[in-house]
Amino acid sequence: MKKTVITLMLPFCALTLNAQTTKKTTTVKKTTTTVKKVAPAIVFKSTLDSASYAFGNTMANSMKNDGLNSLNYELLIKGLKDGFGNATPLISKEKSQEAISKLFANVSKQKYAPAIAEGKAFLEKNKLQTGVQVTASGIQYQVINRGTGIRPKATDTVLVNYKGTLLNGKQFDSSYDRNEPLSLPLNGVIAGWTEGVQLMQTGSKYKFFIPYNLAYGERGAGADIPPYSTLIFEIELLKVNGK
Repeated sequence: MKKTVITLMLPFCALTLNAQTTKKTTTVKKTTTTVKKVAPAIVFKSTLDSASYAFGNTMANSMKNDGLNSLNYELLIKGLKDGFGNATPLISKEKSQEAISKLFANVSKQKYAPAIAEGKAFLEKNKLQTGVQVTASGIQYQVINRGTGIRPKATDTVLVNYKGTLLNGKQFDSSYDRNEPLSLPLNGVIAGWTEGVQLMQTGSKYKFFIPYNLAYGERGAGADIPPYSTLIFEIELLKVNGK
């Protein structure tokens, strides 16, 4: 009898064991809901609020136009608070101006790096051309016509005809087009002119290739001469007027 009972139970045990081994494990996935924080809307409660924001935004846009993309905002706010609060500045006025000038000079060089490289490459190649001479400062020139008159001094006023162009050939000024020679003091013009015209004798016509640092430098001149422009001038020395 016991044997029969045990025999009858074997299929049941087998079914139970099979059910246990084939039972699937269900994994419950946890879903995480990310709640995005929404910044509260800024409300301008007064003209002072509106103007304060406008000051900051206008300053930033102006500096971006000059090539500056960011500042240390914490120190910017510190400087504003110290200024309005009459606190002793952390750096002197002279060092402040020096730091600002240096920062914008570096930014400007990065912004106009292609123009600087173009000018340098042009001058390196141009100095190998027949008839081109180079001064110690880096001015390059060619003698088109050599006169026989006197050479001016830096303190002299001279009468000249001239034409100025960029490296791409764009003309930005010409006394020939105006049909009116220009009288000017040699110590009141760009360094390239001051040095270059002193090489000439009255009646001469030279062609000058002036690197940006001896022309209008990092500032350029108006809309026609971009910053860091290497310039080309044809100058005809008509007369030396003295002081």
